[in-house]
Amino acid sequence: MKRLRQFTKWMKGQSHLYLIGMAILFAMQYFRTLTPLFIQHVVDTTLAGRKSALPGVITRLLEAETVQRELLLVGIVFTGFALFRLTFVFLQRAIFAVFTERTAYKMRNRIYDHLQNLSFSYHSQAETGDLLQRATTDVETYRRFIGEQLVDVLRLLFLVVFAIVQMSLMSPRMTVISLAITPVVLTAAIVYFIYVKRIFRQVEEAESRMTSAVQENVTSNRVVKAFANEPFEMEKFDATSVDFRDESMRLTRLMAFFWSSTDLLIFGQYALTASFGIYSVVTGTLATGEFIAFLSLLGMIVWPLRQLGRIVGDFGKTQVALERIDEIMDEEDEHTHDEGETPAISGNIRFENVGFQFADDTKPLLKEISFTAAPGETLAVVGRTGSGKSTLMNLLVRLLEPTAGHILFDGKDIRSINKKHLRKHVGIILQEPFLYSKTVRENIAILNREADTEHIREAARTARLHEDIEDFEAGYDTVVGERGVTLSGGQKQRLAIARMLLERKPVLVFDDSLSAVDAETDIQIRKALMKHWRETTVFIITHRIQTAMEADRIIVLENGRITASGPHESLVRESGLYAELYKQQTETLRQDGSIIEEGGEDHAAF
Repeated sequence: MKRLRQFTKWMKGQSHLYLIGMAILFAMQYFRTLTPLFIQHVVDTTLAGRKSALPGVITRLLEAETVQRELLLVGIVFTGFALFRLTFVFLQRAIFAVFTERTAYKMRNRIYDHLQNLSFSYHSQAETGDLLQRATTDVETYRRFIGEQLVDVLRLLFLVVFAIVQMSLMSPRMTVISLAITPVVLTAAIVYFIYVKRIFRQVEEAESRMTSAVQENVTSNRVVKAFANEPFEMEKFDATSVDFRDESMRLTRLMAFFWSSTDLLIFGQYALTASFGIYSVVTGTLATGEFIAFLSLLGMIVWPLRQLGRIVGDFGKTQVALERIDEIMDEEDEHTHDEGETPAISGNIRFENVGFQFADDTKPLLKEISFTAAPGETLAVVGRTGSGKSTLMNLLVRLLEPTAGHILFDGKDIRSINKKHLRKHVGIILQEPFLYSKTVRENIAILNREADTEHIREAARTARLHEDIEDFEAGYDTVVGERGVTLSGGQKQRLAIARMLLERKPVLVFDDSLSAVDAETDIQIRKALMKHWRETTVFIITHRIQTAMEADRIIVLENGRITASGPHESLVRESGLYAELYKQQTETLRQDGSIIEEGGEDHAAF
């Protein structure tokens, strides 16, 4: 029942089409078993005067005064009968095609929608290539099974039942003989299914690893070429490809053994039936027409049973595909227990003894974090790599949930605020922004597709990108390439800033998103922000002291704790991490000749 529910749950809403198709299929298989009986009628009834095996309603249509006229009637009725069958076969296949395409469409959309609503933690651990395969190849495997293999199973079942009935009406003894080896074929198919299912999973996993290797290489092609790492990548792909080849060959060998052994059994069944049939005809216990019909009906049973091995194998593959899809669908939607409050957000934020620890870690990453931020205030977060700066900002938008303490927006705990509502009011600009293979205009307007040209240009000016865009051959209609490959690192970061500035938000987070921008452009962007976004609460995560020193307040993180907090002037006079970083970077800047003196023209950008 569990497997049945697993296979049928995706059919909901379209099952009526499947039932109609099954009803037509049922009738068509009955009509198909009548075809050999026309031959029996000609040989035994028309020519020899014996009883016909055809239903009475058909035999009455074939009655005639002479043999010639009866043969003519048989030809006419049989032709009409064949056209009738073909018409309904077409109708049945059209219904199943509509059913399977609608089911696959709904399935793909549900998987994609569910992936959109899975947590940040899930996506940070999942492999992109594996998810792609589950949402495409595994769905196609299921679509093909319910549209082809499952239909074949039903066709086989109906056909076998009707064929056995027709055979039994002619000769029960010959029926038993004709089906003697059938249980052996069925047993072999069941054993094959049990064993092949495990191998199908290994093949799927090997293909998934190979797909992931290709996806990683394609998306990081610039890095590969920059480090001349092509030989390593080719070796890595070759290893996954060899693994996939070996698992596929293992499956092929098993399938070859099954097919050849069942072929031997089926030919043995034909030989047994033919031998007893000829003997029965000679002894007069079986009519010649009945013997011919028996061989034809036997073919309708044993050859579909031979296909059962393929169907059973595809069933195992489909079951594995559905299990892999269910692994995604069983993951909890991050909005399942999300509160529905949508309060007004002005940018008044308070952290109260906030702590965070990853589930697979042995000690907390953040401990007793407490600070406040008021609307219009700019806070810089400084610390060494791994100190928890980005995690702090992920907590701010509930990409991660605090394991201790509270984060309050305008006095409300963020756990009570709807996640989508919260994220719409907090803009995050990442260090490595994702750009689509679209035009500059489309990339800037990705969050507000209704934005007019002037608003897009104003956002680009604020991000100090407008002049660069004007220098492009196609201007704002320039296609940036996949992941923005045609742009420099600084241009990509500024485009991401322009994209976020297109829609005013009460909270803005720069997650080291000015790292690829030169110091002068950095200052110009912050000046423009100060002018146009006065009421916005701004968080700047940065390694650059020159950027941090312009903030109203600086928070210093060390080992998951706030060890210092205050304006640049006070922190630089204290002994601690900030003063140490300031000294190191100041010396480096002096050596480069690009130091901006404290208290100079650009010092008060914020």
